[in-house]
Amino acid sequence: MDRLPVVAIVGRPNTGKSTLFNRLVKENIAIVSEIPGTTRDRLSLDISWDRYAFTLLDTGGIDVEAKDDITAMSLGQAEIAIRNADVIIFVVDVVTGAIASDYETAKILRMSGRPVVLAVNKVDNPAREKNAVEFYQLSLGDPIPISAHHGIGIRELMEEVTSLLPQVTAEPAEEQLKVAIVGRPNVGKSMLINAIIGEERVIVSPIPGTTRDAIDTAFDYSAHKMVLIDTAGLRRRGKVDQGIERYSVMRSMRAIERADVAVVVTEPVDLMTAQDMHVAGYAQESYKSIVVAVNKWDLSEELSVERDEALAIVRQRMRFLPSVPVVFVSAKYGRGIDKMLEQVVAVGEERRKRVPTAVLNDIAHDAFSHHTPSIGGRQARLYYATQVQTSPPTFVLFVNDASLLHFSHRRYVENRIRAIFGYQGTPLHVIFRGREGR
Repeated sequence: MDRLPVVAIVGRPNTGKSTLFNRLVKENIAIVSEIPGTTRDRLSLDISWDRYAFTLLDTGGIDVEAKDDITAMSLGQAEIAIRNADVIIFVVDVVTGAIASDYETAKILRMSGRPVVLAVNKVDNPAREKNAVEFYQLSLGDPIPISAHHGIGIRELMEEVTSLLPQVTAEPAEEQLKVAIVGRPNVGKSMLINAIIGEERVIVSPIPGTTRDAIDTAFDYSAHKMVLIDTAGLRRRGKVDQGIERYSVMRSMRAIERADVAVVVTEPVDLMTAQDMHVAGYAQESYKSIVVAVNKWDLSEELSVERDEALAIVRQRMRFLPSVPVVFVSAKYGRGIDKMLEQVVAVGEERRKRVPTAVLNDIAHDAFSHHTPSIGGRQARLYYATQVQTSPPTFVLFVNDASLLHFSHRRYVENRIRAIFGYQGTPLHVIFRGREGR
């Protein structure tokens, strides 16, 4: 299948690029804030507009006079987006007018040779619409007045954008394994993604909390189609600051919800901390398959941490999902990445297993014969068992009275299923349904 055309939204900080991105995707994916520089990586999403399908990129603000490393890296990310784009939407701000940075960016865009559509944002009254003509000075064609916040001029903008898109051949979408890279701040999640895909797709910085948005990256591993989701570092609920940090955590939670597999990243210096356990708990409660990646393993000798000791700690603390694979990696040096991806593929296949109904009923009846719960002389009886869903594996056991069964019985049945069918690293959803719920 031909790749989808790419439309990149660029401009200096705080011109409303993320607001426009959210308007076009019809969802609050990019963080919108009055703080300049909130978006620092490239956000991407496949969307459609009328009959056109394309990949939409939101970028960090282009600041040609960058004073700090993070802003400079955002500029680098925007330049990569420009090189990969088929059409560029250059967003400027009618309130501030055309400033030196706009002229410098316009020069970069003209040199790129890419088609550019000039969007003059924040035009929400007649006076501002008149001021939009100032941007003819950028020599990028007709400025299109819009208000991303109010939805004004969006159709006119997108008619111009789609008229410049190359044609693609539409084919049925291939199934992709969605993988969320999750963990507390500064354990090396972004560097891990960069090691996987072999380019600086996500900004890497030693400053905790650099990644604020969830970022999707399509990727092929062997014959497997994957989507990698990088997330802002999760913290315990009581430790989350207000504002951008709080919304970043919300997006991380959504990323876990969208994923099939969660790679929980930890490090040997603080192995499987309470925060790591909360991250794993979020994934397990959402019935996502889990792989634990102990990153920065290149420091293990310096820290005097033995592999067997580290593995024992992880196993003990992940005892609620004892079958979870544990891999030791160094994103910095690219070690252990293939092993980690092999485990991701393996648990992805595990969650798609289907147990034959006859076999499942044999397992369930055998489990009840060895572990029959009763309350006040009333005994639980099993009528029938069936698997109603894969990904996540979901089993419904029809019984006479579901109130006679509690967590320990559900775990017992789950363990019997695992003993035969494995389901490594994958939570099982076992439901007891009484006659009243049939």
